[in-house]
Amino acid sequence: MSLTIAAITFGIVFLAELPDKTALASLVLGTKYRASYVFAGIAAAFALQVGIALAAGHLLSLLPQRWVEGVTGVLFLAGAVMLLWPKGAEEEDHEAKEPASPSFWKVAGSSFLLVAVAEFGDLTQIMTANLAAKYADPVSVGIGAWLALCTVSGIAILGGQKLLQYVPMKVIIRVAAAIMLVMAGFSLFKAVTG
Repeated sequence: MSLTIAAITFGIVFLAELPDKTALASLVLGTKYRASYVFAGIAAAFALQVGIALAAGHLLSLLPQRWVEGVTGVLFLAGAVMLLWPKGAEEEDHEAKEPASPSFWKVAGSSFLLVAVAEFGDLTQIMTANLAAKYADPVSVGIGAWLALCTVSGIAILGGQKLLQYVPMKVIIRVAAAIMLVMAGFSLFKAVTG
């Protein structure tokens, strides 16, 4: 396991997840139900989503190295565009179905289902697959991505409103997009130069 790769992955996924709808859903669920129950369901859903992303990244890594660099460069570029592109009214609203009771299994289950559905094919899942293909170290990428996703949700559950009082969402989005543009440029440069 490489701490450097885990740290890079953590940083990229953390910044990409901050403006995501899952952070907002975590915030809302955390205000309605016991935080530990919500977090348990969300963390389990993120583990599933990271596992799927790592499998996709492994398949991508089977391509020749120049192709991997080219594809990851294009996907990082697409990720930056997705962050900067204004979200339209057509974006679907992923609201949690109210659990019948506040028991652990009902709250954790509702939280798990909400995040598992909302995160499928999401930007952070695509970024995790890219990083898994780029670095060929699924353990480091998986741990970094999962910790980043859980950290963002934990922050949202415990005090998302406070963070936004100090750091505007536009700044977070622009920093994440800038990092992805740098990664895209680097990957595309390596794809062209071999």
